[in-house]
Amino acid sequence: MPHIWIIEDNAAFRRGTERALTMKPHQHDVRAFANCEDAISALDAEEAPQVILLDVGLPGMDGIEGIAHLKSRAPATSILILTVFEDDDKIFRAICAGASGYLLKSEPMAQVITAIDQAIAGGSPMNPRIATRVLAMFTKLAPAKKDYGLDEREQSVLKCMVAGMPRKQIADATGLNPHTADYVTRSIYRKLHVNCATAAVSKAVAERLVGKA
Repeated sequence: MPHIWIIEDNAAFRRGTERALTMKPHQHDVRAFANCEDAISALDAEEAPQVILLDVGLPGMDGIEGIAHLKSRAPATSILILTVFEDDDKIFRAICAGASGYLLKSEPMAQVITAIDQAIAGGSPMNPRIATRVLAMFTKLAPAKKDYGLDEREQSVLKCMVAGMPRKQIADATGLNPHTADYVTRSIYRKLHVNCATAAVSKAVAERLVGKA
């Protein structure tokens, strides 16, 4: 039986969530707290849960601040934010602090239960709207793609290399004869300042020089 904790100061929402999680066919083992401080104290004295549903706007220590304290005591526990807040700052801070997922209280309870199952299985469940915003935020933080002056033919060959194709297959895929494919490959090495295919592929992946093949 999955062991779940709820940290939520809204008594009605806390009781409703607890009731939904303990009903058949789910029947989770649930414990509820009104603040982070009580949950942190409980972690010092008893077994950690598999998942914590954590509100953000809590009295005393807020949920985002609480994540670090909870994770330090229960590193294997998945923390799912369950809140009304969906502003970029809170989403970003929660994910960076170690939250495994971010859900909104407007979610149907069936989706929250599915998210708990996903978290137990090692997933990172998020509201689709939140997931889109998280992707956008981290895309902005990604380093800018460097321009090594690769032409279209070199881009095609490098894309095939990243896909793991051998030389003959690269030549076939790009419509080049083997000698030309080798010449283009050497040109790629020169422009990327590397001396082998492994280094070229590593650099291409790390710096997002090509899309997926």
